[in-house]
Amino acid sequence: MRGPVRWVLWDVKDTLLKVRRSVGEQYSSEAERAGLKLPAEQVETAFRQAYRQRSRLFPNYGRAQGMGSQVWWTALVRDTFAQCGVDDRALLDRLANNLYYNFCGTENWEVFSDSNGTLKYCTALGLKQGVVSNFDKRLEGILRGCGLLTHFSFLLTSEEAGVAKPDPAIFVQALKQCGVPATSVAHIGDHYVNDYLTSRSLGIRGYLLDRQNCLGHLDAPPQHRLRSLDELPALLLQETD
Repeated sequence: MRGPVRWVLWDVKDTLLKVRRSVGEQYSSEAERAGLKLPAEQVETAFRQAYRQRSRLFPNYGRAQGMGSQVWWTALVRDTFAQCGVDDRALLDRLANNLYYNFCGTENWEVFSDSNGTLKYCTALGLKQGVVSNFDKRLEGILRGCGLLTHFSFLLTSEEAGVAKPDPAIFVQALKQCGVPATSVAHIGDHYVNDYLTSRSLGIRGYLLDRQNCLGHLDAPPQHRLRSLDELPALLLQETD
């Protein structure tokens, strides 16, 4: 029998919050403010292609190449609009800079309705909480603006850690900050490999969040699955799984 959970670690994007509109819609709106008419679907397709290519060439915001997230993201935005036929260098730079800072603010992020209540409940249970996220240095400001930052004792982003999920090394860094055995730690996220399998491989009690009930084909038992964060506190009170 394992002891009770003492720490809860959280993924952020698509677990606690999500983008308010699709990337294509938000990029298209920014382009329209600059006088361009680009269909959101076209921009979304270009973004996904540019994102895959840049992630393959320069993973984790190009940390290994000395790049950093702002340089990485602004280059990605320029690549996206260049694929859509925009060839004005000054305009590309302006769009890239504006969109980078747009995503620093809360207007482009939406907190899930069950996030804040669950975080408060975990605190009321005496649990400490932290973040382990494949995010960049903007995360602290975003969480502060969304009213979630005070719930966490630490934030560990992949940019800061120098390694990204599914590499278990990022969870090893998080466990050092927790200062307790992996069996006393739970992790909640929406990605089967990055969040569930990787945390479980280290002995962390990983839970897979499946809000849309679309991950039923994956090999995770019912007691490790969540349809809503509202289901989490009862699971955390259990001493065994």
